Amino acid sequence: MSLFIVITLSFFPIKNTLNNAVKILNESKIKNPILDSEILLSQAINRDRKYIFLNSKENLKQKYSKNFNNLIVRRRKGEPIAYLINKKEFWKQSFYVDQNVLIPRPDTELIIEQVLKLFLKNSKLQILDIGTGSGCILLSLLKEMPNCYGIGIDISKKSINISKYNAKMLQLTNKVKFYQSDVDNFKIGKYDLIVSNPPYIEVLNLKYLENDVVNFEPKLALNGGIDGFSKIRKVIDKATVLIKKNGKLVLEIGFNQKNKVQEMLRKKGFYINKTLKDYGGKDRCVISTKI
Repeated sequence: MSLFIVITLSFFPIKNTLNNAVKILNESKIKNPILDSEILLSQAINRDRKYIFLNSKENLKQKYSKNFNNLIVRRRKGEPIAYLINKKEFWKQSFYVDQNVLIPRPDTELIIEQVLKLFLKNSKLQILDIGTGSGCILLSLLKEMPNCYGIGIDISKKSINISKYNAKMLQLTNKVKFYQSDVDNFKIGKYDLIVSNPPYIEVLNLKYLENDVVNFEPKLALNGGIDGFSKIRKVIDKATVLIKKNGKLVLEIGFNQKNKVQEMLRKKGFYINKTLKDYGGKDRCVISTKI
């Protein structure tokens, strides 16, 4: 499908424009062509999807059509929707995201869910988020637990800037600080709770990820080294130093890493509370306590 065909959408009613976009994405083997087209058109005209349905016979204004055309061209090349609209829903909030941070996944919400089961809502905790990315885990917890304070660290300066922006949007700036730091060099504070979704994909397996992941999401947030454990190992080593006695470490892991991670935790003086499965039935999260 040529770019010319996309551009000719400019002079059609909204319904026709949408149908043609769906056809283009479908021919490019995009998984959800209808939903994606509706979301991108909503983004282009700065209206909700309901407006599209209620005004389907109206002509799309030319000032909006160019933006929509560009979004469809980018989407047909595989660029994720979240990056195209700079937004991703996670837990109960909407987070700004771009190609400098990993797109939050529904499975990572397991961390939020479990922390809320471990602690009372009015608990006063010091929380550390290692590899904070967009800040989605830490900021979601702080939103749910108003008496807690948090620190997020990430090796990426651009990631830290995004986390700070999300904290401002969620009105949490007075409850959180973000530092650009490698986990090895971070030495500030002692924590009741440490959470982390570290990179855990084996470097040789990166190329087998879905195209929209491997071609667009930051390798820094995916690459777990030769064995997939290099960043997990660093997180556990540092958590041993930074966590308070009886503090909780909640760690997201790869589907085949449970046994090795549990062994690493036990050697560092952690008791394994439980391992949780994700929505696909795969091991995804380990909860442990420093003893």
